[in-house]
Parts: sequence; C-alpha cells; structure tokens
Amino acid sequence: MSFAGGKLCPSRSVINDAGAASGYHLFVVEGYSRSKDMGDIKSRRFRVGGHLWFLEYWPSCCRTDGSAISDAIRLHQDVAGPVKAQFRFSFIDQPDKHKSKYKPYFPGKYGMSFSDLLERDDLEQSKHVEDDGFTIRCDIIVEDVIDAGAEGTGTASPFITVPPPDMQQHFTDLLAAKEGIDVKFEVGGEIFNAHRCILAARSRVFKAELLGPMKEGTATADAIHVEDVEAPAFRAMLKFIYSDLEPEMEKEDGEDPVWQWQNLLVAADRYDLQRLKLMCEDKLCGFVDVSTTPSILALAERHCCDGLKTACYNFLGASGNLRAVAASDGFDDLITSCPFVMKELINMFMA
Repeated sequence: MSFAGGKLCPSRSVINDAGAASGYHLFVVEGYSRSKDMGDIKSRRFRVGGHLWFLEYWPSCCRTDGSAISDAIRLHQDVAGPVKAQFRFSFIDQPDKHKSKYKPYFPGKYGMSFSDLLERDDLEQSKHVEDDGFTIRCDIIVEDVIDAGAEGTGTASPFITVPPPDMQQHFTDLLAAKEGIDVKFEVGGEIFNAHRCILAARSRVFKAELLGPMKEGTATADAIHVEDVEAPAFRAMLKFIYSDLEPEMEKEDGEDPVWQWQNLLVAADRYDLQRLKLMCEDKLCGFVDVSTTPSILALAERHCCDGLKTACYNFLGASGNLRAVAASDGFDDLITSCPFVMKELINMFMA
C-alpha cells in the first residue's frame, strides 16, 4: 500500500508472469510529507518466481530523529527453507542509478531484507520527489523458482514426496533381463542382445542400420557382425545407450585403462554418440603423459577430437616434454600415421 491523502491506497505494480524467475514491482508513495510520522507502509502482495512477496517503506528507519528512510522486501508466506533470490531498489525515474545493488537474499519464514538507508535530506533535495510523492522500483531475481499454484500455495506439500526420475533404471533393467530383445550383435566372438527401437532412438547410425530400407537383423536372424570395435567397448557403449551415464569400464586382467577408453571412443565415433565421445575425450585428457601422448594424439587426429588434441599439445608445450615424447617408442608411429600432426607441432614450436 502507498500513502495518499491521509489514507492507504493500492500501489501500482508491473510484474512478470506468476512463475517467472524475475520481475519488478512499482511502489508509489503519495503524500510524502504526511508520511514522515507513520510507521511502515506496505504494498499489496505480488508474485515473482512462484513466491508471494510484499514491500515495506519505512519513513523513519533505525534512527530516533527520523533522518533516514529505507525500503524492505518480505516473503508473504511460510516456507520450508530459505529462498535464494536477489533484489535491488531504485527510483523509477533513474533505474540505472539505484539506491542499492542486487544483493543475496536468503529469507526463511516470512523473511525480510532491507535496502541501504537513504538520508532524508538527500531525498528531499533530489528530483525524485514530485508533487509530494515518488515511486520506488524493486527488481527481484528468484534463483530457485517453484511452480506457481493457487494464491498462498507457493511451497511443496509436506505430505507428498516425489521420487527422482528412474527411467534410466527401467531401461537398464530391461536390457539386463533381455525382455523384448529383437536384435543381436556378434562382437569379438561375444553375443550382445538389444532392442532395435532404443538403439535407433539414441543413434542415427543404428537408426539407419536397423530401421532403414536396408535394415539388418530380425528377431530370428543371425547376429549382426560388428568389426573394428572391441567387445568390452561395445558392452560399455550399450550401457551408456540405455542409461545415458558415463560407463564404468570393467577391469579386465592386464588391460590398460587408456586402451579401454580409446576403444570406447572409437565405438562412440562410429555410432555417432557425441556425448559418449566427449566423455571419452575428457577421460583420456587425464591420461596424457610421455608414454601415452603419441597414441592419444594419433587417436584424436583420426577421430576429430579437437579438445583432446589441445590437451596433448599443451602437454608437449611444457618444458622438456616434447623431447621426452620424441624419444618414446610410439613417436615414430605418430610421424608415419599422422604427418599433419607433425606439421602442426612444427608450426607451434616455430611460432
């Protein structure tokens, strides 16, 4: 509410949609000279970010002589925990020259947060007061937005607990149980069962192979033979396809983890699984050292892994690393298989 002619009247407001993450409220103070001896003056309620709020104007705040004014923003509801938001007060005629900057606001039950104090003399000597009144703008950004329900119901019900999504678990259970299997693959002598539609939904390569005009395999046909992909990599790829999670590489006796992630990257690139490919790149960046750089750099060049190439180049750019890698067993193979990489290295060190 704002003060006008000895009575309280509604303030004018402009706010975003009810569930918006940000909005602002215009708080009109009329009859300013008569409001000096009053207590706090409240605005009407408004909703921003799914929460109910109201503003308060304090004509004489925190000082017995009434020489300062202040504004405050408050939640108009009980909430289970803090609401993370930011607010800023300014004058409507100078929104860029605000009284207080955005600041963190963590209210609990009916929480309150004040703006900075403003000297009354400064206000009265400014151009903000016209016709014995002025308008304050409060901008609000709510970071933890909730769904806006009916008025006064801005918090979640304490009687219902919604479980987290479990669709991934249903798909992985379906694969493990081999229910509804309609396609199988032979990779490195092992047979892998799967669901045609799930593979097609996740990979456009599988979609073309399994649902296209030249589709391969049926429920009764022989397994589809897959070349150039190792069985552990194919198994890990299937786990990713069904779960969308980074696969845990199985620890086979004597198998090098770098070799495992390299093979999985090859499989991800072949079947155009870009998210899995980036996961492999990220993992391999952590294995870059003197012994692995030649093979990792060659792999990155063959499969267009720019981030992985950059990690290798950064490692080689460190003092002494290029000389040590050049003396390793795999460097000659890198020169033979990836001449363009050698050209890039020369250009990099001659720059």
